[in-house]
Formats: sequence, C-alpha cells, structure tokens
Amino acid sequence: MATSNLVLVIMLMNILVSGWRIGVDGLSMDYYLMTCPFADGVVRNTVNRALQSDPTLAAALIRMHFHDCFIQGCDASILIDSTKDNTAEKDSPANLSLRGYEIIDDVKEQLEEQCPGAVSCADIVAMAATTAVFFAGGPYYDIPKGRKDGRRSRIEDTINLPAPSLNASELIRMFGQHGFTAQEMVALSGAHTLGVARCSSFKQRLSNFDSTHDVDPTIDTQFLKTLSKTCSAGDNAEQPLDTTRNIFDSDYYNQLQRKAGVLFSDQTLFVSPRTKPIVNGYAFNQAMFFVDFQQAMLKMSWLDVKEGPKGEVRANCRKIN
Repeated sequence: MATSNLVLVIMLMNILVSGWRIGVDGLSMDYYLMTCPFADGVVRNTVNRALQSDPTLAAALIRMHFHDCFIQGCDASILIDSTKDNTAEKDSPANLSLRGYEIIDDVKEQLEEQCPGAVSCADIVAMAATTAVFFAGGPYYDIPKGRKDGRRSRIEDTINLPAPSLNASELIRMFGQHGFTAQEMVALSGAHTLGVARCSSFKQRLSNFDSTHDVDPTIDTQFLKTLSKTCSAGDNAEQPLDTTRNIFDSDYYNQLQRKAGVLFSDQTLFVSPRTKPIVNGYAFNQAMFFVDFQQAMLKMSWLDVKEGPKGEVRANCRKIN
C-alpha cells in the first residue's frame, strides 16, 4: 500500500510539472541540454560555495528572485544597473538592501566562458533561488528554463512590490493580481523563515501606530521590548525574522502564533480570519508548508516570462545588450 501511494504521489507531481510545461511554450526542464549541459551544475556549485562562506546570502538570493519576478516578470530586470538616463529597479528604496549580485555575476562569467550567449540571467536568478532554499534546509524543487532577459528596469515600477505595512486583505489582492491564491501568498511569505528586517521596515509598529493605539496591539509585550531594543541602534539595525534565521523551516509561522512576527505584513496573516487557519496549518505541519512552498515558488518562476524576441540573453547581467 505504501509503495502504491508513493507511485501515485510521483505520478501526480509529474502531471503537475507537465501541466506547467504546457502552460508556457518554450520553457522546459532540459532547455540547456544541448546548448549548455553543465549550466545547472555551475549555478549549484557556485551558489553553494558562496553560501558556505556566508549562509545569510540564502535569504538574499530568494528575496532577489521574488523582487525580480514581481516587477515585469522573471526577467532579471533587478540586475540592471542605473545609467545617467535611467534609474533602475535596484536603486529603489525597496531594493537597496538586496544582496548577492556578485554571485549572479560569478555564475554568468563562468557560463559565458563555457557556452557564450546561451544561459539567461533570468534563469540564473531563478536557479540560484532554488539552490538557496535547498542549501538552507528547505525543499528541493526544479524549475523549467528558457526565460529571456528583459530590456526594461525602471525605479517607478517598484511601486508594485508588497510593502511591509500591507494588511492581509491588501496582500491577498496584490498577490491575486499575479494569479496567486491566499494560500499561495501565505506559503510564499514563509520565505521569511530566512533573513532579517531592518528597523526602518517595522518601527512604525512601535509608536504612533494609529489613531487609537500608540503601539501595534498585535505585538506580544515581551517581543515589543525586543523590537524596541533593536531599533534603539538606528533604522539600519537588523532583527532576525524568526529564531532560526539561516534555517529554512516552519518557525516563522510558530512566531506568528506567538504574536512575534517582525513585520506588520507578517503578523497580519495571523490576524485575518482568511489566512489564520493557513498559518496554523503550516505551523503544525512543516511538510505541508514545504510542499505548498515549492509549488508556489514554481508558479512564481513563470510570472510573465519573456520568450523569443520579447527578450534577450544578456552578455553582462548588469546591462542591456
């Protein structure tokens, strides 16, 4: 019976992947089989070396992928440098804390030596994120390749990134505009099991919160002291998003249950009746969170991908050809 169930699960996963492959022409798991067969290995080995040196970069690479896909789709627009005529996405206040660009540059340089003009920067960013999740202890998942790099990167587009001040209803609406369900939004929010937040992104919860509360009433009293102590060091002081900042697990959801979410946009998930049951489910069942997270990340990696003449393969990830 156990063997039969396992076979059924594998068949369902194959159907899921096949469905995604049909959904976007031109992308496939073996896209680089003939043109750059060692692409996956180069990405994986380079990212793993970087993370062994600095495990905090796992959170950075996942965040980079998210910030890329939510603006103009997964097209590596986040990597483009500003010029005298254009201020790019990466110089938006919402992106100034992004890190890990040098890892993407390293991968791209190696791949250009092995197979010039073959592997897009957009695919490198997406593959780096999957490697980072697995390195930190999260689920393994593969993604189809074949994305092309975009030719637009403008600071004004970053207004579409979710702000840390959004409530659950606003998050559901914003993610819904990209085709995500409320459950998928809560699963993707679980990426905050890694990394830190700067005081500037949550200090509004600590004083003058709204017209009736000086302090955000959803914060645990003891945790309020922790956040206040962090912010006493200034706006750039960092607070881990959960107690295991470099380990991909479900502790993030456990913290929300304890009213110890760092960002308002995190804690609101435990306040809203639409999302609270999902938070409780992931806090209780880490395996369920892992399955839903990997499926939501796979779905995110398809957002508005550019194919054929709609994009290009940059020779240098930091500038348009």
